[in-house]
Formats: sequence, C-alpha cells, structure tokens
Amino acid sequence: MLSHLPDHTKGLILTAIGGLTLTIDIPLIKLADGDVWSILFLRGSATLVAALLVWGVWQGLTRKAPPLIPGKAGLAVAACYGVTSLCFMSAVFFTSTANLVFIVAFSTVFATVLSWAFLGERPKTQTLAAMAVMICAIAIIVANGLSTGGWFGDMLASGAALSIAGAIVISRASGREMGFTPLIAVVLPVAVGGTMVAIQGLQVEAPLWIILDGLVVIPIAFFLLATGPKYISGPEVAMFYLLETVLAPIWVWLIFTEAPTAQSLVGGAILIAALAGHSLWQIAEGRKRRRIQPVRHAP
Repeated sequence: MLSHLPDHTKGLILTAIGGLTLTIDIPLIKLADGDVWSILFLRGSATLVAALLVWGVWQGLTRKAPPLIPGKAGLAVAACYGVTSLCFMSAVFFTSTANLVFIVAFSTVFATVLSWAFLGERPKTQTLAAMAVMICAIAIIVANGLSTGGWFGDMLASGAALSIAGAIVISRASGREMGFTPLIAVVLPVAVGGTMVAIQGLQVEAPLWIILDGLVVIPIAFFLLATGPKYISGPEVAMFYLLETVLAPIWVWLIFTEAPTAQSLVGGAILIAALAGHSLWQIAEGRKRRRIQPVRHAP
C-alpha cells in the first residue's frame, strides 16, 4: 500500500503510526492494575509469543519474512531495547515521574548526537529547531512536578534514553530490517520479571488488559518504530517516541477521568504542532526535490 511512496514519506508514515500506537501502552498498563514485575513478565511474554507467531506465519507464506535478529547489528539493537525496558521500568521506582519523562525525552538529543558523530548525518536547521521546541514543550508539561528525585533513578532514566537512541542509530547504520528485533529483545525483561514473579507471585488484577497490550499494541508499535530508521534519520524517529508523553495522559483522562493540567495541554499542543509541522515540511521538501530533478532522456 505504501510501496509507491518515496522512502522518506514512507518512513514518516510508518513511524507516526508506531508512535501513535505506543500511546495506548500506559492506559492498558493502568487498566491491568498490577505490580511492575508481573506487568513486565506478562507483557513481554505476550509480545514474544505474538512476534514468533507472526514471523512463523509470514515465513511460511512467503519465505521472505525479515530475520528475527539480523546479524551482529541485530544483536546490538536487541540488547539496546532490552536495556531500555529494564531501565525505564526500574526508574519508575527511583525517581519522580516528571524527572523520568523529561530525561527520556532527551533520546531525541542523544539520537541526533550519535547520528552526527557516527553516521555523519548532520541534522538540518529545521530539525534542530523542531527538537528545541519539543524539548521546551516537555519542560512545560513537567514543570510543576519536576523535582530532584534520586540520582540513581535519574541515571536509569538517562540509560533508557541513551539505549533508545543507540538502537535507532545502529538500526539506521545497518540498513537492515529490524522490525522483529525489539520484539525478540523482550527475552531479557521477561527473564528478569519472571524471576521476580517466581519469588513473589503474579500480582495483576486484570491480566487480560496487559496480555492485549503485549499481543497487539507493543508488537505493532515497536515493529513500525524499529522499521523507521531504514527510511528516515535517527532524530526524526526519536521525535515520534515523544507522542506517548503527550497523548497517553489524554487517554488516561478519558478512561480514568484523571484530568491533565492546563500546562500539560498547552505543552502537548506545542509538541504535536512542532512534530506535525516538521513532518509536513519534510514531505514538502521531498516533493520539491523530485520536481527539480533533471529529466534523463534515453540516448
């Protein structure tokens, strides 16, 4: 369906859908009402089952399914995603939510620096401007709740942000299909969560919600987000992860009547406007370049 589109436009669409899908993750976690280790174990297990099932059917039908882990680059990406999951979930217990959200938002900055340093992809001024506006929007959202937190939790959050950026940049550098790699990477959090569940027991009030999350939401979101770096730059992919920061509280508001603050709404509107404006600008630039390309005549 998207095969006729330019690669950059295709990447923007796939990554936007992935980022939007990921915003449903937190509401489903809240609906499940469980402890962190039980959630980590059930969600990861369901994701692993879904990934293997889809890959098996795909491979059986066409023999052209992307590899689960494409070589050494795939192993590195899988390790990054596994570390991201563990750092993020652990940071919840060691620092404030505001600190966590704000620090993880800097994955865009880390992705830009790493892409520039290792891939030579110097970001355009418009991309840097959009990132600056989006970081300011995040600062507005968390301004009231920002606290010193705990240095250990802040370090964990920084590890999560850096791991996300690392996964994006390695995927971009390899040019390989990485759609299934983050889904297989759940083996690490499943092992850790499973160990804790074996010790303290499974504690989830409504497990069907978190199983739905693992079977449907996480596979779709991370498959598309992990495919994005094949078509667009690391900083652009990282920006779409920020949609969860804005839209997840809106879904929580609608489901649990936990109204967001005025600052959250203002910051969210600014962030979405910056992201949409940057994406539309990129699409327009792509069309302009195609129009001015010289027509080649056969000899």
